[in-house]
Amino acid sequence: MAPLTLLRVFLPFSLGYFLSYLYRTVNAVIAPDLVRDVGLDPAGLGLLTSAYFLFFAAFQLPLGVLLDRFGPRRVEAALLLLAAVGAFVFARAETFAGLMLGRALIGLGVSACLMAAFKAFTLWFPPERLPLVNGVQMVSGGVGALAATAPVEFALQVTDWRGVFLAVAALTLLAAILVFLVVPEKEGPGVGESLREAISGIATVLSDRTFRRIAPWAVAGQAAYLSILGLWSGPWLRDVAGYGRMEVAGTLMGISLAMIAGYFSFGALADRLGRRGVKPMRVAAAGMGAFMGVQFLLVLQPAVGTVPLWLLFGFCGTSCILPYAALSQGFPRHLAGRANTGLNLPVFVAAFVAQWAIGAIIGLWPETATGGYDPAGYRAGFGVVLGLQGLAGGWYWVRGKVDSSSKCTT
Repeated sequence: MAPLTLLRVFLPFSLGYFLSYLYRTVNAVIAPDLVRDVGLDPAGLGLLTSAYFLFFAAFQLPLGVLLDRFGPRRVEAALLLLAAVGAFVFARAETFAGLMLGRALIGLGVSACLMAAFKAFTLWFPPERLPLVNGVQMVSGGVGALAATAPVEFALQVTDWRGVFLAVAALTLLAAILVFLVVPEKEGPGVGESLREAISGIATVLSDRTFRRIAPWAVAGQAAYLSILGLWSGPWLRDVAGYGRMEVAGTLMGISLAMIAGYFSFGALADRLGRRGVKPMRVAAAGMGAFMGVQFLLVLQPAVGTVPLWLLFGFCGTSCILPYAALSQGFPRHLAGRANTGLNLPVFVAAFVAQWAIGAIIGLWPETATGGYDPAGYRAGFGVVLGLQGLAGGWYWVRGKVDSSSKCTT
């Protein structure tokens, strides 16, 4: 691929995913302002923030059909316009209902940012390079999460959270224009499918044995990563570690830097090992197992090592993205969009449930004397999420042994 074409494919989609992650994680920094201005309890804060995930998830199956039929450029450009409208609504809202509407429109509008890029990469790159190029794309999400930490906290010294969202709305509009005008068009084998064929493709993906083995662990791991990093990491650092606002923002920035390193490192490792015959899911399983170990230590709430633990959380959690590359390699190119969105749907439904449920669990304990949340609530909420990952990881290993045995006997 010519360098100019490479940049035309990568950069506009990277800007879109940068914005998607910024929207996803910014509430971890502005949470105290939302609580103060709107009077939210923990469950309300979790519900408001997780509305992004719910509406993001609701569009995943139709999104897969649209990406495979109409291509990633047109689909993402149209949806980013909707995200810009949502950011404007959120910035101007005066009620909880208005904030929910804005957050929902944002979630729907950025629902294609990663999947459109993944679909484009299946059209422009050979399958064996997908773990690496997907990992490089994920780096832009890490930069978005980075921008949602200390930079947002500094911006709040100049304006309020409403001003921040107005600025991001304008940037989202620019991203929509760039995706539509800059990304080159390349038709895939699924373009022109009938609606019946498109729906049949979804059924093919969801009934696949490999998909059903991988999906539960990928869903549980991603849900934990997205729900905790996107909201509850900030309050945890305040209430459990006793950090002030700038310390929280600085630690979140460190987590985002670790995320950037993790996406690139796991993508490069999977790419290199893949050339030696090691499948991406083996790398993913090792990383996701380490991620569970980090969460176990966070549940214990040790008195020392807070920052290193959270940096490891940011780094190891990025391994949860590798199952997307594994699935892209396992399906024909015309089903790539539906394979990835078929996984993304339960991921973001689970992230919505986890983010709200952690808040509901935390709310079972009374507020502390300083107005924060009880550390026992975080221990219980994070522990439930970790337990679900353990069950899903067990399913992955047991199902793999069953599938291997059935192959040996046939």
